[in-house]
Parts: sequence; structure tokens; C-alpha cells
Amino acid sequence: MATVLSRALKLPGKKSPDLGEYDPLTQADSDESEDDLVLNLQQKNGGVKNGKSPLGEAPEPDSDAEVAGAGKPRLSEVAPEGYPLEPLGALEQKAASSVASCVRTSVFLLMLVISTVLVLVCAFLIPCPPRDLHSTWSRHLGPQGGGDLSPLELADVNGDGLRDVLLSFVPSGNGSAAGVSGPPAVLVCLSGMNGSTLWSSPLPEEARDITCLDLTPGNMAKTVCLVTGTRKMLSAFNGTSGKAMWTLNPNYLSNGTLAAPAVVLPDVDEDGVRDLAVLAIGELQPDLCFLLVSGRTGSPVGRPVKYNIVGVGNLIGPQVYITTSGAAYILFGFGNIQAVALRDIFVQAQNRDSLPPSLQIEEPEWEKRRSVNLSELIDVYSDGVELLQMVKAPDSNSSNLLITTRQGLVLLRGQNLTPSWALGLQGLHSQPTPGYFTDDETIDFLLQIPNGFGMKKVMVVDGDSGLVTWSYSIPCHMKETPATSAATVEQKSVFLFWAEGLSAASPNPDVVLGTEPSSLHHLYLLHPTFPSILLDLANATGTVTASEVGINDLWKDAFYVTRTTGPSSEGHLAPLVVSKLSLRWALMEGQMVQLEETTPKIGRGELRRFLSRIKFVDSPYQI
Repeated sequence: MATVLSRALKLPGKKSPDLGEYDPLTQADSDESEDDLVLNLQQKNGGVKNGKSPLGEAPEPDSDAEVAGAGKPRLSEVAPEGYPLEPLGALEQKAASSVASCVRTSVFLLMLVISTVLVLVCAFLIPCPPRDLHSTWSRHLGPQGGGDLSPLELADVNGDGLRDVLLSFVPSGNGSAAGVSGPPAVLVCLSGMNGSTLWSSPLPEEARDITCLDLTPGNMAKTVCLVTGTRKMLSAFNGTSGKAMWTLNPNYLSNGTLAAPAVVLPDVDEDGVRDLAVLAIGELQPDLCFLLVSGRTGSPVGRPVKYNIVGVGNLIGPQVYITTSGAAYILFGFGNIQAVALRDIFVQAQNRDSLPPSLQIEEPEWEKRRSVNLSELIDVYSDGVELLQMVKAPDSNSSNLLITTRQGLVLLRGQNLTPSWALGLQGLHSQPTPGYFTDDETIDFLLQIPNGFGMKKVMVVDGDSGLVTWSYSIPCHMKETPATSAATVEQKSVFLFWAEGLSAASPNPDVVLGTEPSSLHHLYLLHPTFPSILLDLANATGTVTASEVGINDLWKDAFYVTRTTGPSSEGHLAPLVVSKLSLRWALMEGQMVQLEETTPKIGRGELRRFLSRIKFVDSPYQI
């Protein structure tokens, strides 16, 4: 009985306190009834019935292997009672299933091989996007024949993902004669990759401004470049081919000339293309008029609208301001800032009262400043205005007004035209450069102010409070050198400005003497994480007249483009040079200038590791 329980429970050779120690083989020989029970249990799994084999012979249970083996059916044996043989059709089905499985595996492997070959072929045949590794080039455009303006614009006109360079200049040999309106000029587009000429177009007069944009937002339209001249020229060029799309007939300007670059408006004639407005001024200052121009055809949208204004100072604007509710106003003035609603200009130009839906919106806070007469102007600011620029308001879709005056700097809230802060400064004549310097995610401003003979003070003003957060005096004999900024993914900005050479030693921060001739200027970079360090990125011997920063979205890099007029020698005109510099490459190659000692001291290796991780993005503070 113990043997039966042991085999049934599959516990042979175990000790039991009740049964004692035993040998399963000897127990099997001594107890025939127990063997019969074992055989009956095996019948369920081995095909033995009532202790007999299928042939009627008694099994020999001398070993467990023989007992177990007797219960395993074989294909060559006769099927035991109650267990019929497997039919031949089932075997054929299994063979067919095996063949189908092999076919499926072969097809899968074949498709895998074909896909791999296609991937490899595409990898070799399809060119990779151009990688702007260094992209440090310089292009000499020959001697410049004249002209006081230096328009410069960046736009991707050939669709290679890199922004190209557009500029206009007066070539040599085209000097103006007496009585001629002006020498002819040329509009040139240079490749952002290597500086080669993509196209060029002649211009009837010197260009005042170049602006490239898409007049049909939301569509895959080609880039349109608007060129405003110094007198009567307003033309739209196809950015890809350089061909003129349309030109405003100068007869529509009457006896006036264009006072400022054209500004882009919403679609007022409802043809699906944004329209333009130009400001023309006559020989007498009060004789000033606005002209609406169709962005599709270049034809006037109605008649000119005249305003009589009197002011003292520089011409301000025109600039378009769109409130959060969608109301559109045009800002302009002479030494002051006044506003006129775009709907009022449209009504007078069309001589009708019906308005398109985009012009039916009003801004109550702005309308409070006007009189009952709808044609009157809205006073915005009237205290010695020198410059006006719009900056993005924090946590809002609107913008604020940054006003540079003879007395300093004022920030007006765009929604209600109330002052946010004011900073008293004397001698600020260049436009402030916006960027992120502090950690409050509010746009700050870099200023450049003359500070004695051959010196200038560079300072950063907190955009939230109007307080000066960083300043340094630097030698610089170049007048009104342009400054720019580039935003990073960490919502910080690097600021770039020109000055004369600084020594690596740390002199008095308020009195810094140059170590090189005044004809050599250096490009310096300031990062808010290291305010005690400037990076010397490049140098130039000429006069930098314009600069722009563009972004390579694919490689998260920024590039710095300058327009430089080289030093002129006696009897020779100054050469015009356009240069491009990759900022990420320049950061690794730049020289560190320590402005003041810090604790702990910042090492070159630590600075390089930090700079190598910088990634640039499009400026979020641009309007």
C-alpha cells in the first residue's frame, strides 16, 4: 500500500513516520495486489486495460521504466481499445500547414530584404539637408558709389532651410549728376550657405528699407520682398526669382515723397492678401498723407488721406499697432506720437461708411483719448520723442510701447497707454536691443550711450522695473554701432555689440582703455549667466553699418550677418563687405575677457562646456 501511495503521489524513496523506510522495487515483488492497483492507475495514461496489455499478455512490472514505457502508444502499433488511429487526412493537413508556414516565413524574409535595400538606396540617393557647420564667409561686393543708408534683410528665398541675405547699395561709377533724382542702385540676394549671388535686380533709386514676408499667411506662397525707396519707389519682388511683381505708380504720390518704409496692414480690401500703407510727405511738413496700397496688385485702395500735423523733431513711424481685441491703429508723428484708427483712414479713402469685418473693432481705452470728431488724432505721447519700438508684453498677445526720448526711456502699456516705468538717461540715440537677461521672463533692453570721447557705456535695463541691472564702460570710436541679440531654448538671450579691443586683465570697470588702434573693432558677446565675462568673437577694420541675427532651425544655431564699409584710401571708394559668422562655432573659438574677479573663479573649461550646450531659437520677443 505504501508503494501505491508513493507512486501515486510521485514521492518515491521518501521516508514516512507511519510507513518507515522502504524500497519501491522490493515492495512491488512482495505485494501482487498493489501491483494490480498501479497497473489500473497506469491504464488511464498508457493504454493498459485491467492490468493486461493489448495482446493479452501480462506486463512485467520489474521496473518503473517498463511500466511507463508500456503506456506510450506508437504509430506502428495497433491502436488500443477506445483510442482510434489518427486518420490519414489529418496528417496531410499537418503537412500542408507546415508548407504554408514556410511560405509565409519566406515572404516575410523577402519583404524584409527588399525594405532594407530600399532604405539603403534612399539613404545614398536622397541628399541630406545642408549642414551649416562653420558657415563663416565674407563677400566683397566692390566699392560702394555712395548712399547713406544700409538696408539689410534675412529670409530663406531658395527653400534650403537657411536664411539668405538681401541688401541694396549704390554701385561705383553711377554717380549722380546735377538735377538727377538719384543714382541707380541694385538689389542683391546672397546665398546664406556660401555667400554666392542668387540674383540681383536694378533699382531706380536708393533703397531705404527691405522687408521680406508672406502677404498671404497660411498658404504656401512665395516670399515677397518689399523695397521702399528714398523718394517714390515702392516695389514687391519675388524672393525666389528676384523679378518685380508690381511697382506703385509714383503719380499716386502727387508732389510728395515717401517719408518712411511701407507698413503691413490686415486685409482691408478682402482679396485674401494683406495690404500696405505708405506715408508721403510734401515739401512742407503739415502736408502729410496716408495711401492704402493693395498687397496683391500694388494699386491704391482709395484716394490719399491727408492730415495736417505740426511737430518738432524726427519723424516717428508709421507703425501699426493691433490691440488684443483686434483693433488696428497707425502710430506716427514729428517729435511726438499720435495715433489714427485704420478704419478712419479706410472710410475717408473709400468715401463710404461701410467697413470690412476686420475694421469694425474699437479699443475703448484708446478711444477715450479722442474727441467727438472721428477724424481727429489720438495723442499717445508728446515729450521729445526720438525713437519708438514695440515689444511683446509678458503673458499677453499684445505689445507695449518703448519710447526713447531726449530725457531717457519710457515704457507704456499698450492696452491703456499708461506708463509702466521711466528711466532718466541723457544721450541715448540708438534703438534699445530687446532680449532676456533676468529670470522673470520679461523682456529686458541693452542700451549703448556715449560716455566721453572715444568711450561708450553699455547697460542692461530690467524690463519689469526699469532699473539698470548691468553696465560697463568700453572704448569705442565707431558712432552708433548696431547691437543685436539671439534667444536660446532656456529663454535667455545673448547680446552682441561692437567695441574696441579689451585686455584680458581686469582694469577699473568704469575706465577701460583700449589696447589696439581705434580702427580695429571687436564683436563681443554677453551671456546673462556669466555677467563678469565678455567673449571676443571676431574683429573688423571697417565701419559696421548694419547687422542682423538669423536662426538655423535645423541645427539650433544662430548666425550673425554684418554689412561693413571698409576703410577708404585717398582716391579710392570704400569697399562694401558682407560677412556671416556661425555663433555656435564662434563661441568655441572666442577669447574670454574677464571684466571682474569672481569667487569661485570661472575657468575656461567650465565656460566652454556651458557654451557647447547652447541652442538658439527664433526670438520670442519679436512682434
